[in-house]
This record gives sequence, C-alpha cells and structure tokens, in this order.
Amino acid sequence: MPLYSDEAVVLRTHKLAEADRIITLLTRQHGVVRAVARGVRRTSSRFGSRLEPFTHVDLQLAEGRNLDTITQAETRAPFGATISADYDRYTAACVMLETAERLVVEERQPSVQQYLLLVGALRAMTAGEHRPGDVLDSFLLRSLAVAGYAPSFVACASCGLEGPHRAFSPAAGGSLCTTCRVPGSANPAGETLTLMGALLAGHWDVVDEAETRHRREARGLVAAYVSWHLERGLRSMPHLSETWDARPGVAGA
Repeated sequence: MPLYSDEAVVLRTHKLAEADRIITLLTRQHGVVRAVARGVRRTSSRFGSRLEPFTHVDLQLAEGRNLDTITQAETRAPFGATISADYDRYTAACVMLETAERLVVEERQPSVQQYLLLVGALRAMTAGEHRPGDVLDSFLLRSLAVAGYAPSFVACASCGLEGPHRAFSPAAGGSLCTTCRVPGSANPAGETLTLMGALLAGHWDVVDEAETRHRREARGLVAAYVSWHLERGLRSMPHLSETWDARPGVAGA
C-alpha cells in the first residue's frame, strides 16, 4: 500500500473491534482524515498514548480503500496532558476540536489555515497566558472567518455603512445600522463589539483588559454566531464552564 507522511492534531477516537481504534485527524496537507490504528488499545501498543485527542503528532499512514492505516506516530506536542488536567481548558478545547472538524467539510481536502489555527489555539490554551474562554472565542471567530463567515463589528454587514453600530445579528453577518437592523437583533455594548473585534484580530492587550460583563456578553454572541453558521449546535458547547471569568490570578477577571 502507498505510504505518505503528514502532521496532524487528533480530533477524536472510536473503538474498532477488540483492540483497534478509528482516529479522526486534522492533518496539515490532507485535511480531515479517518484512519485505523491497529492494536492501539492493547497495553503493549507502541504508540497508543500518542493518538489521544488534542495531541499534535507526526504520522506515517498507508493508504487504504476505505480507511487509511497509521503505521507510525511520533508526538510533536502533548497538548492533551495539560488540557485534560483543567476542566475549563478541557471543555473549551473540546469545542475547538469539534468546530474544526465541522468546518473542514470535505475529507482529504487540504485546509492549512484551519489546521494552523487549531494548533496555535491549542498551544495558547496550554500556555495559560489568557483565559480559556477568550482563547476559545478568538479561535471560533477566526475559524469562521477562514471558512468565509467573517463577522463585521464596525461597518454594517448589510450595506457597508461605517459604524460603530449598536445592533448585531448573527443571521445578517454582524453589526447592522439603524436602516438595516432586522427584528430580533441584539443590542450589545460598544465595548463588547470592540472586544469581539479584538478577539478576531488577536489584539490580546485589549482582550485581557476587558471587563467581565463585556466578555460574557461577547461569549453569548460568539456562541450564537457559531450556531447559526454551523446550522446546528455543537454537542460540546453546553459543557463549557461558567466560572472561568472569575478564575484567580488572571488579569482583568
């Protein structure tokens, strides 16, 4: 069978037969790939621990008719160890993995930007320099932007009139002027829209200094925006922590 190599992030795993697993991966060059890891559930497996969710790995795979087979795996970054030790990080990172898989629709179609965003977000999550919720929201907004759903936080998403504007509608694509405002639009604070723009642009000095009430309002709008454009909710979203904004030792909490 032809062999190929790639680097990847493990998104999820499923049991197969008595000792195997199907591993869902987001790879750098081949997009989403589902591959079999033979004997990985045995205690004697030489690379079982390297194929757990959140792990950044170098792989060699053999092409198969339906599923490829993982023949070698080497850890590049064991993000899972740090992420799984903290509930806030774990739940936020689960949302990131699910979002990445949902946004890369076609299997084996390269999506390098989504891959790099996910690796960068997992690295930021383990570094602990920013709140888990902020890292998640930044990842969600950037991933949607790469997928073609970039929200507008200043200009009107409908007519392009420069703002700032106070109305916000996920269905309309973001901020709306008074003329284009649609029924059911939210009315977030100006500081909330500024924060969301900073999350999208990666202006962490603004994000880290944001007040809790604006972060929580932004988080709700980001969740609504994601749900609208993914057409159905994320299974992992309801498990997100409600206490991460108040965690001690984090600037601006």
